[in-house]
Amino acid sequence: MIPPMMLLLLLISVIIHLYVCPYTKVEESFNLQAMHDILYLRTNISQYDHLEFPGVVPRTFVGPLVISITSAPFVYMARLLGFTKFSGQYIVRFILGVFVLAGFSYFLKAVSKTFGNVVAAWLVYITASQFHFVFYASRTLPNTLALVVVLFALSYWLHQDHAKFIWSAACAIILFRTELCIFLGLILLKEMISSRVSMKKVLLHSIPAGCVWLALTVLIDSYFWQRWLWPEGEVWWYNIVLNRSVNWGTSPFLWYFYSALPRALLVSILFIPMGLYLDRRLFTLVMPAVGFVLLYSLLPHKELRFIIYVIPVFNVAAAVGCTRIWQNQRKSWFHFILAIFACCHLLVSLIATSGLLYVSHYNYPGGDAMKKIHELIPGHLPIHVHIDVFAAQTGVSRFYQINNNWVYNKSEEVIPGQSDLHSFSHMLVAVTEASKNSMDLYHDTHTVLARVAAYDKVRFSFRHIPPVIVERTGKIWILKRHYHQEGHY
Repeated sequence: MIPPMMLLLLLISVIIHLYVCPYTKVEESFNLQAMHDILYLRTNISQYDHLEFPGVVPRTFVGPLVISITSAPFVYMARLLGFTKFSGQYIVRFILGVFVLAGFSYFLKAVSKTFGNVVAAWLVYITASQFHFVFYASRTLPNTLALVVVLFALSYWLHQDHAKFIWSAACAIILFRTELCIFLGLILLKEMISSRVSMKKVLLHSIPAGCVWLALTVLIDSYFWQRWLWPEGEVWWYNIVLNRSVNWGTSPFLWYFYSALPRALLVSILFIPMGLYLDRRLFTLVMPAVGFVLLYSLLPHKELRFIIYVIPVFNVAAAVGCTRIWQNQRKSWFHFILAIFACCHLLVSLIATSGLLYVSHYNYPGGDAMKKIHELIPGHLPIHVHIDVFAAQTGVSRFYQINNNWVYNKSEEVIPGQSDLHSFSHMLVAVTEASKNSMDLYHDTHTVLARVAAYDKVRFSFRHIPPVIVERTGKIWILKRHYHQEGHY
């Protein structure tokens, strides 16, 4: 039995990450905007953000719909209490984090039953000390929505409940991320080779599960997208068949192994080999995760969030290693020193996590600019603010459109120097080398009201305490039209 206080530790970690980094990036935009539109526009589909800004590929509304329905009572209470609409962004992200922790709690029970309560306790400590899993828990990414289902699927696998595993795996693959067919498919293949589940049972559940989840996503998403489609099918075609994801950058084949996993696991990665050596059952758990990362590395475009599902699996191996070290601490001085190191590594990871969280706080200039302009301009003034692409991609969401008499414009056709600049009383403009040179084009119409700085680079200096210095530079200008007067455009 896992003490509730341990789960509370993870919940507090999620809340801290959410509070420090309340804004979102472009990868999270669709789900976040969809949650806003479901909550505030409801059946007025024609005004939904995704129809004006559809993105490169369509995404499913099933996840946002579930989160929005769950969040609706709390959003309504916040409105009654006088909180601004931006409080809704905190709420939906918090609810998403709770969903992730619910899945993790179920996974934790399965780990406790399989490896023992002490291993489960170490798993909580290790997870809470790391940055990426907790950070992503409340991010409105398709990967995070898939993570909820994957955690339940892994739990069913450990419980040897193959029917529920197949249904949850089909849900994760068909609704959220098709590449999970590699990870979850390897698990199912291994179970079939080990004769723990028969081909007959696999077909008995996988065929109806596939039909049910496919029908669900097609019906729901065709309504919201106003055309017949299977969103994740189009994503699969774009990323896998056409390999268009390379347009967003490429990384070396082994990038996940030498960069992503060490950053995600931090110091705990050192205990994984020991766990595998001491408990051979871990090979059954870890090998599908390794196989998934290895096969998924064939795709040139790589991001850490693409493999977030394997972090809890690797952490179990690290937790087993730490548990054995802790239990053997009285055998010798060497074992005692190892036990001290096992405890201290959590502190080192926590310090690294604090640094990463601190840096991340300054990595959302668009959100900071929106906050700044709402502080500078009284809410009763009817202004027309243009939000450029960079600002929209680095923290701006519809949840921050809190003044009903303001016009928020995200048009991508605005060009510096054009006559239509006069229609915008205020503008959020990205600071780049090109924009610095083009500021003369704004000179006749607008003046700089404020500058918003954001993360630029990290510098080390042993003359400074702490020795890590986060340098920031101007990223966004807040411009004000010359002849803007109170009460007028």
